[in-house]
Amino acid sequence: MFEDVSPLIQETSSVRTDWWSVLSVELLDESLNAALGSEWDGLKREVITNMAWRGCVLKWAKTELIRSHNTTSRNSRVSPFNQQRCGFRREARRPDTKKGNVSQETKPSPTEASALRPPPPPKVPRPTLFKPLMFTVGFTGCSFGAAAILQYETLKSRVQTAKDEEEAEKILQGSQDMAHWHDWWNQLSGFQRQLIILMSMADDFWSSLTEGQRTVTGIIAVNAVVLCLWRIPSMQRSMMKYFTSSPASKTRCLPMILSSFSHYSFIHMAANMYVLWTFSSGIVSLLGKEQFLAVYLSAGVISSMFSYMCKTATGRLSPSLGASGAVMAVLAAVCAKVPEAKLGIIFAPMVTFTAGHALKVLVAIDAAGLLLGWRLLDHAAHLGGALFGVWYVAYGHKLIWRKREPLVKMWHDMRSPGAQGSGPGGRPGVGGDSGSGGGGGPRPE
Repeated sequence: MFEDVSPLIQETSSVRTDWWSVLSVELLDESLNAALGSEWDGLKREVITNMAWRGCVLKWAKTELIRSHNTTSRNSRVSPFNQQRCGFRREARRPDTKKGNVSQETKPSPTEASALRPPPPPKVPRPTLFKPLMFTVGFTGCSFGAAAILQYETLKSRVQTAKDEEEAEKILQGSQDMAHWHDWWNQLSGFQRQLIILMSMADDFWSSLTEGQRTVTGIIAVNAVVLCLWRIPSMQRSMMKYFTSSPASKTRCLPMILSSFSHYSFIHMAANMYVLWTFSSGIVSLLGKEQFLAVYLSAGVISSMFSYMCKTATGRLSPSLGASGAVMAVLAAVCAKVPEAKLGIIFAPMVTFTAGHALKVLVAIDAAGLLLGWRLLDHAAHLGGALFGVWYVAYGHKLIWRKREPLVKMWHDMRSPGAQGSGPGGRPGVGGDSGSGGGGGPRPE
């Protein structure tokens, strides 16, 4: 009976709980109860009990499964063993990928290797010195040419001034006496008298200076003005561009001469100007005012050119400034011309030495600084200025200054067209050597 009815019971348990299912179950229960009687009640009770136990077992199993799953997930998050195990697994997997990447990176294709290499640094071309060299030659020639013309005009103005003073003195002697000047002085106010006294003292001081010191005073004034310009913040860019010389600069020619009047430090300027003031009387008495100016300006450009050459050869393109190169040319010219002259040190006046020995020591120090790469001073500019000063005294004076006569004659013809020269053969007389006071010059009519 159990085997025959069990399929029906299983089918009945799977029927949906809608009202049609309820009605069919009730009809089936009545038919089975009428057919089986008490046996159906026992069988039904047993089936219901089994179904209840089955539901409890399934519910318990589901609850335990959920609990075990939650516990496992918590332990996997908290337990360091699980983390270490996962970490070991991950680390065991990663090296395979990294090894593959490393093997690919260590053996790239030629195209990839060329693409991965950093681009080489751009090569800085060495600056060309053709323009600075042409500027040096042209500026030197123009300096000596202008000096020759300036000497001609100075001599001509001196002759004319002497004639005018002589005529004025004759007129004053014939028409005026001391009483006139005494009355004129009494008519002046106190302020006017003080002003005239100050002007007279300044004129007396200026007259007490030698011609070389008066010439150098203008150079010192220019250097002082440039030093003040360095202290103006808005002028810094222009000062760096035009008053510092460097072969790497875009503006290379004009700073070659302007840097000779430029000092950033007052101590640097004071040292250079003191040496220039000390040797100014000797150099002007040897060469004359005009020739001295030409030598000084040319020495500034030539020393800058020598510095350009050494900086380009060594690759040290740092800017430089100062009048040291031109001052070294003046010092070397005097020491080479008068090597027996006694010199001393301002801080140790008891120590004396000859000018020739002093020149040799200075040249040796600058040569050593240039060879050893000392960067405190521009030894190349110093050495270039000293060599130019020695060369000019030995050979340059004969090659340049004594051959100025054609230029002076041409200028004389331009100034007074159709006039006859005062020298023999219709040429303006030009002195041979420049002795004391600068030598002779063209004699104006």
